[in-house]
Parts: sequence; structure tokens; C-alpha cells
Amino acid sequence: MKFNVSSSKLFAQLQALSKVIAPKNSLQILEDILFDLKSNELTMTASDGETTIRTTIEVENAEGEGKVASGGKLLLETLKEFSEQPLTFQIDDANFAITITSENGTYSFVGANGNEYPEMPLEGEEAGRINLPAPLLLDAINKTIFCTADDELRPVMNGIFFDMLEDRVVLVATDAHRLVRYTNTQVSAPAAMSFILPKKPANLLKNVLAKEEDNVDIVVGKKNARFEFGKTLVVCRQIEGRFPNYNAVIPQNNQNKVTVDRQTLVNACKRVAVFANTGTSLLKLSLSENQIRISAQDIDFSTSAEETIACSYAGTPMSIGFKAPFLIEILSSIACDEVLLELADPARAGLIMPLENEEGQDVLMLLMPMLLNE
Repeated sequence: MKFNVSSSKLFAQLQALSKVIAPKNSLQILEDILFDLKSNELTMTASDGETTIRTTIEVENAEGEGKVASGGKLLLETLKEFSEQPLTFQIDDANFAITITSENGTYSFVGANGNEYPEMPLEGEEAGRINLPAPLLLDAINKTIFCTADDELRPVMNGIFFDMLEDRVVLVATDAHRLVRYTNTQVSAPAAMSFILPKKPANLLKNVLAKEEDNVDIVVGKKNARFEFGKTLVVCRQIEGRFPNYNAVIPQNNQNKVTVDRQTLVNACKRVAVFANTGTSLLKLSLSENQIRISAQDIDFSTSAEETIACSYAGTPMSIGFKAPFLIEILSSIACDEVLLELADPARAGLIMPLENEEGQDVLMLLMPMLLNE
């Protein structure tokens, strides 16, 4: 086999593919990237056994057809040092020796038999299908993925829950301390369906969708979910289990409502959090008429700080505690200039949301409070 390809074009694709390769694999060949040449199309596949990504690029002056598996890390380390230039790949079909010829040099190494690379999982019985604009899916993943957990005992929380309904699409993530619910009413599913997308393929999609403008065709099977867009296909195993009833944990009728400038609140929280106890990271928010006092202290090191910022609040004076990193991350994930905080009492979860959502969207975030020793 032989073909010519642009170094930068190939490198960009290999970067995306390499993110799925696990540091340790049960099969050694899964450390490789599969090259499959047919006519002037080169299809490349990478997998960790549970998540597989496949993409196709155009090549020039192709001769022959076939498959070869090549070390992903070796290729990336070599290609990243090249300036934009044409590269010639020559593969010996008998022993899978690979030679790359550039403008100034030659690089040789040995690949593996591509026919030994595991096949992409079959679709099996289709449970549902939906078509979403790539920018919408990317936005939804960006607004939810940071709340996913790393919990071996509750694996259902280690991904994003896709709840596809006939009048809206809802994505939810939670780690039991915080929760984010993204709703979009501009898209809907032909029939109700749901699945849990693991964090790793969600991060993979986040990277590859960044430059995509086409629609994404999502096919949900009994065990796997497929995302197809442009010349890229991502197949992953779903997380099995029942996702928590997310609507049941969202407190209703929160009488204390605070409107505040998001960036002012974030900056104040970041400054005061430096003085918080390193073990608890507790931030105390004390609300009174049209102001919030943010305070923290570490008795062990005799440090403390407080700031008072303006807000719009006419409710009952109250104090509530939150874990600083969680509060800051939630506030930083919101794109709106002003945020709305809805609070019931110091023992119940607080709701944080943009004061104005984008058209057709509803983003709600929940944060569990911390006990105040008062």
C-alpha cells in the first residue's frame, strides 16, 4: 500500500483519535490506530474496547488497499514536529513494515496486521434515534459534563443522562453534591428514549464537535450509543442502571431569590476562598437587604476574610454555606452576566441559574449546602 497525505491534516485527526486510547489495554493492538486504505480514502480507527472512534480523510496517489495497525503514540510524537508538508506512507503488505518519507527524511517502523484489530460493535436492536445540531450537542455537553462523578459504587453518576422526550431534550449530570439540568425545547425525539453517556466518550465528543457544524445522528441501541457526523463515527457502551429521578431532588417554591452580577460574585468568592479551611473549603454567604457578605475562616491558621457585594434581595436575612470550588465552578460555567440564586433555608439545596437563558434553553444548577457551625 502507498499514499500521500498532508502532515497537518493527518496530525489533527490522530490527535482526536488518540484521546480514546487507554494507557493500559487488555489487548496490545488497542494501543495502535487502525489504518484502512480504500481508493483515495483513508479510514482511521481507535478504541479502548468500550469506546471506538472512526474517521475518514482523503489521500492522494493511493496504490493498493489494505489494513495496518500502527502505534498511535509513535505517530503523534513524530508528526507533531513536522511543519505543513506532504508525507508519503508506504506499507509492506507482507510484514507490515511502514516507511514515512518527508521532504527531508525517512522514518521506518513496523506495524501489525490490521485484520487482528477488533471490529466496531454492531448496532444490534435499535431502541431509538434522534438528530441534533452539532453546536447544540456540544453546548449541552459543555454545560453538564463538569458535574459528572467518579464514583465506583454508583456508576450511573459517572456520565451524562440523555432524556430524549417528544417535546424537548434534557441532559442531566450529578455527583450527589451538585446537579445540572440542561433543557432544550427547540429539538425533540420522535419517541421517548434515554441513555447514560459515560464521561470519557462525552469528553471525546466535546473535542471532536468543536469544529463541526453538521447535524449529529444519534442511534441508541440496547447496550451501545452511536454518534455519526460528517466523516466521523463514535460508538460507546452505555452505562447500565437507572439514573436518579432528577426532578424529585430539585426544591420547589424557594421564597428567597437573589439577583447578582455573576463575575462580581465569582471574583469575590475566589478571593475569599483563599482564606477558607483547607479541609472543608467552606464559604459562608450571608444575605441581607440588597447585599451578600461572603466570608471564610481557617481557625487552625488564624486566617479569615470577608467581602460584601451588592445584589438585588428583599427576602428574609439568612446565611448558607457552600463548598467554594463547587460554587465557583458552577458560577464560572454560566455565560450570562447576571445569575439568579433561589434559596429556601440553610439546610436545603440552593438553585443557581442564568437570569436570562438563551432562546429555547433552560439551564438549572443545584448545589447542596454545607453545615454552618453557628
